[in-house]
Amino acid sequence: MEVDVPTAANSMEVDAAAPAKPNFRPLTAHEMSSGEVQFRKISVPPHRYTPLKKAWMDIYTPVYDQMKIDIRMNLKGRKVELKTRRDTPEVSNLQRCADFVHAFMLGFDVCDAVALLRLDELYIESFEIKDVKTLRGEHLSRAIGRLSGKGGKTKFAIENSTKTRIVIADTKIHILGSFANIKIARDSLCSLILGSPAGKVYSKLRAVSARLAERF
Repeated sequence: MEVDVPTAANSMEVDAAAPAKPNFRPLTAHEMSSGEVQFRKISVPPHRYTPLKKAWMDIYTPVYDQMKIDIRMNLKGRKVELKTRRDTPEVSNLQRCADFVHAFMLGFDVCDAVALLRLDELYIESFEIKDVKTLRGEHLSRAIGRLSGKGGKTKFAIENSTKTRIVIADTKIHILGSFANIKIARDSLCSLILGSPAGKVYSKLRAVSARLAERF
Protein backbone atom coordinates (compact mmCIF):
# COMPACT_ATOMS: atom_id res chain seq x y z
CA MET A 1 0.00 0.00 0.00
CA GLU A 2 1.52 3.25 -1.13
CA VAL A 3 1.12 6.45 0.87
CA ASP A 4 1.65 9.83 -0.73
CA VAL A 5 4.17 11.81 1.28
CA PRO A 6 3.76 15.58 0.74
CA THR A 7 6.90 17.06 -0.71
CA ALA A 8 8.13 20.65 -0.56
CA ALA A 9 6.96 21.18 -4.13
CA ASN A 10 3.46 19.92 -3.32
CA SER A 11 3.17 22.21 -0.26
CA MET A 12 4.23 25.19 -2.36
CA GLU A 13 1.49 24.33 -4.86
CA VAL A 14 -1.10 24.16 -2.03
CA ASP A 15 0.04 27.55 -0.65
CA ALA A 16 -0.17 29.09 -4.08
CA ALA A 17 -3.68 27.74 -4.58
CA ALA A 18 -4.94 29.06 -1.20
CA PRO A 19 -6.91 32.31 -1.52
CA ALA A 20 -5.31 35.47 -0.15
CA LYS A 21 -6.61 36.78 3.16
CA PRO A 22 -8.93 39.76 2.82
CA ASN A 23 -7.50 43.06 3.99
CA PHE A 24 -10.29 45.26 5.37
CA ARG A 25 -9.66 48.83 6.45
CA PRO A 26 -10.79 49.71 10.01
CA LEU A 27 -14.28 51.14 10.29
CA THR A 28 -14.64 54.76 11.33
CA ALA A 29 -16.90 55.79 14.19
CA HIS A 30 -19.36 57.22 11.66
CA GLU A 31 -19.67 53.84 9.92
CA MET A 32 -19.89 51.82 13.16
CA SER A 33 -22.83 53.93 14.34
CA SER A 34 -24.64 53.40 10.99
CA GLY A 35 -24.12 57.01 10.06
CA GLU A 36 -25.91 58.33 13.16
CA VAL A 37 -24.30 61.29 14.92
CA GLN A 38 -23.66 60.70 18.62
CA PHE A 39 -23.82 63.50 21.19
CA ARG A 40 -22.61 64.23 24.72
CA LYS A 41 -23.48 67.26 26.88
CA ILE A 42 -21.53 68.37 29.95
CA SER A 43 -23.01 70.98 32.29
CA VAL A 44 -20.83 73.93 33.28
CA PRO A 45 -21.06 74.86 37.00
CA PRO A 46 -21.30 78.61 37.68
CA HIS A 47 -17.87 78.77 39.35
CA ARG A 48 -16.15 77.09 36.34
CA TYR A 49 -17.59 79.42 33.70
CA THR A 50 -14.76 81.97 33.83
CA PRO A 51 -11.94 79.35 33.95
CA LEU A 52 -13.58 77.64 30.94
CA LYS A 53 -13.49 80.91 28.93
CA LYS A 54 -9.79 81.37 29.72
CA ALA A 55 -8.80 77.77 28.90
CA TRP A 56 -11.20 77.26 25.97
CA MET A 57 -8.52 76.98 23.25
CA ASP A 58 -6.49 74.53 25.37
CA ILE A 59 -9.60 72.33 25.58
CA TYR A 60 -10.78 72.90 22.00
CA THR A 61 -7.48 72.07 20.25
CA PRO A 62 -6.92 68.44 21.42
CA VAL A 63 -10.64 67.59 21.16
CA TYR A 64 -11.15 68.96 17.63
CA ASP A 65 -7.74 68.42 16.02
CA GLN A 66 -6.52 65.19 17.63
CA MET A 67 -9.66 63.30 18.65
CA LYS A 68 -11.69 64.50 15.62
CA ILE A 69 -14.73 65.46 17.74
CA ASP A 70 -16.81 68.61 17.20
CA ILE A 71 -17.11 70.77 20.33
CA ARG A 72 -19.03 73.95 21.07
CA MET A 73 -20.25 75.96 24.05
CA ASN A 74 -24.03 76.37 24.32
CA LEU A 75 -24.28 79.75 26.03
CA LYS A 76 -28.02 79.55 26.54
CA GLY A 77 -28.00 76.13 28.19
CA ARG A 78 -24.55 76.60 29.78
CA LYS A 79 -23.41 73.21 28.49
CA VAL A 80 -20.41 72.03 26.48
CA GLU A 81 -21.73 69.97 23.57
CA LEU A 82 -19.72 67.25 21.79
CA LYS A 83 -20.59 65.23 18.69
CA THR A 84 -18.92 62.76 16.35
CA ARG A 85 -17.81 63.63 12.81
CA ARG A 86 -17.49 61.64 9.60
CA ASP A 87 -13.72 61.37 10.13
CA THR A 88 -13.86 60.41 13.85
CA PRO A 89 -11.51 57.37 13.97
CA GLU A 90 -12.99 55.60 17.04
CA VAL A 91 -16.34 55.62 18.82
CA SER A 92 -14.57 55.71 22.20
CA ASN A 93 -13.12 59.15 21.35
CA LEU A 94 -16.46 60.79 22.14
CA GLN A 95 -16.60 59.36 25.67
CA ARG A 96 -12.93 60.18 26.26
CA CYS A 97 -13.53 63.80 25.31
CA ALA A 98 -16.61 63.92 27.56
CA ASP A 99 -14.51 62.59 30.47
CA PHE A 100 -11.80 65.15 29.70
CA VAL A 101 -14.22 68.09 29.75
CA HIS A 102 -15.97 66.72 32.86
CA ALA A 103 -12.60 66.47 34.66
CA PHE A 104 -11.94 70.14 33.91
CA MET A 105 -15.37 71.05 35.31
CA LEU A 106 -14.52 69.22 38.53
CA GLY A 107 -11.48 71.48 38.96
CA PHE A 108 -8.54 69.59 37.42
CA ASP A 109 -6.02 71.55 35.35
CA VAL A 110 -6.18 71.08 31.58
CA CYS A 111 -2.63 69.65 31.51
CA ASP A 112 -3.70 66.96 34.03
CA ALA A 113 -7.15 66.25 32.55
CA VAL A 114 -5.74 65.83 29.02
CA ALA A 115 -4.16 62.55 30.20
CA LEU A 116 -7.66 61.05 29.92
CA LEU A 117 -7.39 61.51 26.14
CA ARG A 118 -3.91 60.03 25.84
CA LEU A 119 -3.84 57.13 28.33
CA ASP A 120 -6.06 54.11 28.92
CA GLU A 121 -7.22 52.94 32.35
CA LEU A 122 -7.39 56.37 33.94
CA TYR A 123 -10.42 57.12 36.10
CA ILE A 124 -11.92 59.81 38.31
CA GLU A 125 -13.31 58.88 41.72
CA SER A 126 -15.33 61.33 43.80
CA PHE A 127 -16.52 61.16 47.38
CA GLU A 128 -17.51 63.50 50.19
CA ILE A 129 -16.06 63.90 53.66
CA LYS A 130 -19.42 62.94 55.20
CA ASP A 131 -19.16 59.57 53.40
CA VAL A 132 -16.16 58.80 55.64
CA LYS A 133 -17.18 60.53 58.87
CA THR A 134 -19.97 62.92 59.82
CA LEU A 135 -18.31 66.20 60.81
CA ARG A 136 -19.79 69.64 61.38
CA GLY A 137 -18.59 73.16 62.12
CA GLU A 138 -14.98 73.54 63.21
CA HIS A 139 -14.38 69.78 63.11
CA LEU A 140 -15.19 69.82 59.38
CA SER A 141 -12.96 72.85 58.79
CA ARG A 142 -10.05 71.18 60.60
CA ALA A 143 -10.51 67.98 58.54
CA ILE A 144 -10.34 69.98 55.29
CA GLY A 145 -7.23 71.72 56.63
CA ARG A 146 -5.59 68.36 57.42
CA LEU A 147 -6.28 67.15 53.87
CA SER A 148 -4.52 70.13 52.29
CA GLY A 149 -1.81 70.77 54.87
CA LYS A 150 0.13 73.99 55.23
CA GLY A 151 0.39 75.54 51.75
CA GLY A 152 -1.01 72.34 50.21
CA LYS A 153 1.99 70.32 51.44
CA THR A 154 0.02 67.23 52.47
CA LYS A 155 -2.03 67.10 49.27
CA PHE A 156 1.09 67.43 47.10
CA ALA A 157 2.84 64.67 49.07
CA ILE A 158 -0.07 62.28 48.47
CA GLU A 159 -0.23 63.22 44.77
CA ASN A 160 3.48 62.68 44.20
CA SER A 161 3.63 59.41 46.15
CA THR A 162 0.61 57.84 44.46
CA LYS A 163 0.98 59.38 40.95
CA THR A 164 -2.52 60.87 41.14
CA ARG A 165 -4.09 64.32 41.03
CA ILE A 166 -6.45 65.46 43.79
CA VAL A 167 -9.01 68.28 43.85
CA ILE A 168 -10.49 69.31 47.21
CA ALA A 169 -13.61 71.36 46.49
CA ASP A 170 -15.21 72.29 49.81
CA THR A 171 -16.40 68.95 51.24
CA LYS A 172 -16.04 67.04 47.93
CA ILE A 173 -12.84 65.24 46.93
CA HIS A 174 -12.00 64.16 43.38
CA ILE A 175 -9.07 61.85 42.54
CA LEU A 176 -7.69 61.29 39.02
CA GLY A 177 -5.41 58.30 38.38
CA SER A 178 -5.23 54.56 37.79
CA PHE A 179 -7.45 52.21 39.80
CA ALA A 180 -4.71 50.96 42.16
CA ASN A 181 -3.23 54.43 42.73
CA ILE A 182 -6.66 55.95 43.44
CA LYS A 183 -7.18 53.34 46.17
CA ILE A 184 -3.87 54.25 47.87
CA ALA A 185 -4.63 57.99 47.69
CA ARG A 186 -8.20 57.45 48.96
CA ASP A 187 -6.96 55.41 51.93
CA SER A 188 -4.50 58.17 52.86
CA LEU A 189 -7.18 60.88 52.61
CA CYS A 190 -9.63 58.80 54.66
CA SER A 191 -7.00 58.36 57.39
CA LEU A 192 -6.56 62.15 57.56
CA ILE A 193 -10.33 62.68 57.74
CA LEU A 194 -10.57 60.17 60.60
CA GLY A 195 -7.95 62.13 62.53
CA SER A 196 -4.60 60.44 61.81
CA PRO A 197 -1.64 62.82 62.14
CA ALA A 198 0.08 63.78 58.89
CA GLY A 199 3.37 62.20 60.02
CA LYS A 200 1.78 58.76 60.30
CA VAL A 201 0.22 59.12 56.81
CA TYR A 202 3.62 60.21 55.40
CA SER A 203 5.34 57.10 56.79
CA LYS A 204 2.69 54.85 55.19
CA LEU A 205 3.12 56.70 51.88
CA ARG A 206 6.90 56.20 52.01
CA ALA A 207 6.40 52.45 52.40
CA VAL A 208 3.88 52.40 49.54
CA SER A 209 6.20 54.45 47.28
CA ALA A 210 9.05 52.02 47.97
CA ARG A 211 6.83 49.05 47.02
CA LEU A 212 5.68 50.78 43.83
CA ALA A 213 9.29 51.59 42.89
CA GLU A 214 10.29 47.91 43.36
CA ARG A 215 7.32 46.72 41.29
CA PHE A 216 8.15 48.94 38.33
